[in-house]
Amino acid sequence: MNIFKFAAVILAALIIGRWFKAELDKAIINKEPWYTAYLSIPGLIIILAILSPIIYKIILRFL
Repeated sequence: MNIFKFAAVILAALIIGRWFKAELDKAIINKEPWYTAYLSIPGLIIILAILSPIIYKIILRFL
């Protein structure tokens, strides 16, 4: 059963990673600033995923 959970997480990471890479390539082709890919939906999902443990710890500390 754990292998299915692992596969689901890896598949989601691949989908979001490819989506982010497409946004990054589009920003490079259009000569937009470097941060535009991070302000797209996949970029915000990645930032939220990275910051979620930190936000969780902060919330637990104040509750």
